[in-house]
Amino acid sequence: MSDGTATTTDLDIRLEKHRVELTGYCYRMLGSSFEAEDAVQDTMVRAWRSYDKFEGRSSLRSWLYRIATNVCLDMLTAGNKRARPMDLTESTPLAQAALSPRPDNTWLEPMPDSRVLPTTEDPAEAAVAKESVRLAFMAALQQLPPKQRAVLILREVLAWKASEVAELLGTTVASVNSALQRARATLAEQQQPGSDAAASDPLDEEQQKLLERYVAAFEGYDMTALTALLHEDAVMTMPPFDLWLTGVRDITGFMTTLGAPCAGSRLVPVQVNGLPGFAQYKPDPEAGGFSPWAVQVLEISDGRITGFHCFLDTKRWFPLFDLPLHLEAEADQVEEGV
Repeated sequence: MSDGTATTTDLDIRLEKHRVELTGYCYRMLGSSFEAEDAVQDTMVRAWRSYDKFEGRSSLRSWLYRIATNVCLDMLTAGNKRARPMDLTESTPLAQAALSPRPDNTWLEPMPDSRVLPTTEDPAEAAVAKESVRLAFMAALQQLPPKQRAVLILREVLAWKASEVAELLGTTVASVNSALQRARATLAEQQQPGSDAAASDPLDEEQQKLLERYVAAFEGYDMTALTALLHEDAVMTMPPFDLWLTGVRDITGFMTTLGAPCAGSRLVPVQVNGLPGFAQYKPDPEAGGFSPWAVQVLEISDGRITGFHCFLDTKRWFPLFDLPLHLEAEADQVEEGV
């Protein structure tokens, strides 16, 4: 009995070691934080149940990726492509702005870095991992058929050999190379908004100062200061609403009209999608203090903010980021949630 328990515990530990990287893989495949975690849990259960059939002809890691790939491909047979607002509609002028929500399964979802980026001491590997969960790259992946998506992630992000990918997918090296070529061509055709966003890891001094100025401007609701930080073609999105705005005038105009209740908010830093971000807490006139309002993801390029993405479904996002669901009025500083 004790031997069996020890073996079970050992297997659990061995499987758990791969959870973060598998979650990153499934997240890139599915574009959904919660679906990715469900897919990994399904992968772990299937691996646990069929481990006695695992013959060790490949590594445990390769075997888990094969299971995870099949789980994701099954989930993608419905053909749903996760998107950002700018992938679905034209930019809306402020004068015509209306908040029209779409269902949850429409949207590309944010993800805490800690859940998808394995610890690595290789700076180049870490940079590739971060780049490949950025919102713009994730949106580009969604344009690929599921098997091309898998090939591109395995080859370009995870640096698997073509022969390894062919074995995993049960196909030929020629087929893998062809799929990769088609996937690259599709991505090259698309100029994704935000694809030029760059942030050092860790943030360099200039970027850190930019974020400090952003926090001061947003918490002070100082539109003049905010204007100085935004790129002239900056984009603002607010899933689950399909509205998106472009340009400093429309963004600041929105913030002082429909968005006016956000004045006096508090921002808590989070690491999200390989980019700097903040949990926004809005003043709560009924309960006092501050209540969750949005997870903000910022895209930075050439010393300006080019993307300002607010994910508003706080009942889902704040627990995912391990963030408190209320801030006391006295709490000017809270610990980072991730």
